[in-house]
Amino acid sequence: MSLYLPPTIKKTGMVIDYLHNAAQYYGLGNGIEQALRFLQENDLLSLENGKHPIMEDQIFAIVQEYETKDPVQEKLESHQKFIDVQYVVKGEERMGHALLQTQTPSRLYNSEDDYMLFDELPDFFSVVKEGMFTIFYPTDLHMPSIQHQQASSVKKIVVKVSTELV
Repeated sequence: MSLYLPPTIKKTGMVIDYLHNAAQYYGLGNGIEQALRFLQENDLLSLENGKHPIMEDQIFAIVQEYETKDPVQEKLESHQKFIDVQYVVKGEERMGHALLQTQTPSRLYNSEDDYMLFDELPDFFSVVKEGMFTIFYPTDLHMPSIQHQQASSVKKIVVKVSTELV
């Protein structure tokens, strides 16, 4: 397998913060601002699971509810066409992180589903609590949905933002 080289985009760098600080990140691009405004301006608890369009196919939200998982069975992932803005509506989870450098995908990029997987272990973990969001660019490998101290229920919204909008 060959080294994966992500597309070049203007801005990169993982973000982890509380939604009440979202305005600080509007400058990361119109698409990021629209994603954060969607999270700030909607009743997220009442949003039904599934896909919710925001701006045609360039920005959309995926609402999901699940039980957090044991990290032993999970893999780091990365995307090429979309940036993930992940928001924990209720519950909390750990997320594993690594910066894409010389890792080789264990599952090659799937352009239809916009993801690839990596066998490497995360370099570090963060606990993302209710009210917090993350932004993952194509060079930010991430392993979401991991249990913190024990398995628990989480409601999360992942807003997908086209890399063309940053």
